[in-house]
Amino acid sequence: MSTRQFAPPETRYPDAVETADSPRIIPGAGALALLRVLTGFVFLWAFLDKTFGWRYSTPPSKAWIHGGSPTRGFLASVDVGPLRSQYHQIAGHTWADWLFMLGLLGVGVALVLGVGVRLAALAGVLLMAGMWLAEFPPAQHTQGGAPTGSSNPIVDYHVIYAAVLVVLAATNAGAAWGLGRLPFVRRHWWLR
Repeated sequence: MSTRQFAPPETRYPDAVETADSPRIIPGAGALALLRVLTGFVFLWAFLDKTFGWRYSTPPSKAWIHGGSPTRGFLASVDVGPLRSQYHQIAGHTWADWLFMLGLLGVGVALVLGVGVRLAALAGVLLMAGMWLAEFPPAQHTQGGAPTGSSNPIVDYHVIYAAVLVVLAATNAGAAWGLGRLPFVRRHWWLR
């Protein structure tokens, strides 16, 4: 008879991953990875449509590659909110266009690839906060009297996207189906 003792088998989940920060296994990692990729595609699509004018929200004549400004139309039309005059002042400036577009591209690529998710989440939350302030849902009507377009004065899609980004960063969602599982990425906090 053997004197060796056997430990009980661990509970394993088919889509679980071990995080870089702890040996815990997170159930639902595949679902978080899917959420990460889809959210990344939202940002990436916005970048591509504004760059090339694929006729979804940007006509070809206003595409960035044809001299259009990704910030001019949106920021110049801000009618309400505490930053209204500041948004009008920066609308259409080259530095604002580049900052906005690099933000969309960076967040989108990082989320789709699963690397730099924490930094992408921070940048994405700042982007969403700025856009929430530009649309300012608590104001029921614009200065022209038209409805703001939000059906909820506090929690609109900008807040939901920001919350999703926080969850993705907090759960190390880049480790499943992404480059976040690579040892080099796991060793550097800023790449996770």
